[in-house]
Amino acid sequence: MDTVSYLNPPELHVNPAFTQAVRIPAGHDLVVIGGQNGVDKSGRVVSDDIAGQTRQALHNLQACLRAADARAEHIVRWSLLIKDGASLQEGFGAFMEVWGEQPNPPAITAAMVSGLGVPGALIEIEALAAVPSSDA
Repeated sequence: MDTVSYLNPPELHVNPAFTQAVRIPAGHDLVVIGGQNGVDKSGRVVSDDIAGQTRQALHNLQACLRAADARAEHIVRWSLLIKDGASLQEGFGAFMEVWGEQPNPPAITAAMVSGLGVPGALIEIEALAAVPSSDA
């Protein structure tokens, strides 16, 4: 079975935090994880700051991965929606604290938005995981 390829074309900027493109060959189960906010089981926002909300959103995302028999290294794409005015540095710091540095960082899209669906939310994180069928 082919493995996932993390591609950084030589004509593009290289950044250790993300990969420019990811190729997912046949033989992988795709797990689509919908936007996770910094909310607890009851749906309440857990913190007034982006660091606390980012930590909780990632813990929620990890629960989704476990439910799908997937692991952190299977993440191939992140999408981050960040409320305008929230500190990117604080959010990124909390992200790295929880997620840590991965050997093959996923592709990533981040956007600043005027608001999110959950009142009081400062961040929403989506993910796509590619689990080799033999791991599932």
